[in-house]
Amino acid sequence: MSLAVDILARTLFLPLLVAQGLHVRSRALILPEPEGPRAGSDGTGAPLRLLVLGDSSAAGVGVETQDHALTGQLLARLSDRYALQWQLNAITGATTRSTIARLPDIQTPGFDAIVVALGVNDTTRGLTLRSWLRLQNQLLDQLHTRFDARMIYVSGLPPMGHFPLLPHPLRWVLGRQSQRFDLALQGLLAARPNCRYVTIDLQLDQKLMAQDGFHPGPEVYSAWAEVLAGMIAEDFPTSPPGPAPRDIHAGCD
Repeated sequence: MSLAVDILARTLFLPLLVAQGLHVRSRALILPEPEGPRAGSDGTGAPLRLLVLGDSSAAGVGVETQDHALTGQLLARLSDRYALQWQLNAITGATTRSTIARLPDIQTPGFDAIVVALGVNDTTRGLTLRSWLRLQNQLLDQLHTRFDARMIYVSGLPPMGHFPLLPHPLRWVLGRQSQRFDLALQGLLAARPNCRYVTIDLQLDQKLMAQDGFHPGPEVYSAWAEVLAGMIAEDFPTSPPGPAPRDIHAGCD
């Protein structure tokens, strides 16, 4: 379906979309950010400085403790091979713009790996795709220059068209918009060195979501951490590669 059709549909449904948005905000269950440390040292092995940055999903909303959230599950998968110096900087409601404004508050001089989870709040607040991509580029530039990031892992937008909390047609409209943002994000990252796009292959039905029908549940955080841990292990090997295998046919007739 074309962008023109999406714009027409949003225009026709605008009064209903506004009413549904207000209704969802008034009835939504407000979940707290999980308890637990936001910085620390863990594990043994090769040194790795890690930052997790973003919105409520990065903060772990939807579970009770940080052990079950994205950061805690990621640390559990990395701590057997890395000596981690890590920090979580994530706030419910964060947008790309507000996250950029928050960067000067992070005093750590550098990070090897940075995980970014942003975009849902930009989508729900009506930011245009052009503005969002400009802000994403600005954020990535600052992460590289301010923190000398060796690799940035940018999480794709979740399929908002499957969020149980959202009624139709609001769910359809936000689903289409999140798809458009996500595809553009993939293109942006493909053109940037030392950036990787992160996605997980899960259908976000009610069983996998938190009780508010909007945030991830523990299984989603687990799958997300599993993918990230694998990518980080690929990019930060803990031992040098071994010698090339000897050609057993060398010198034979």
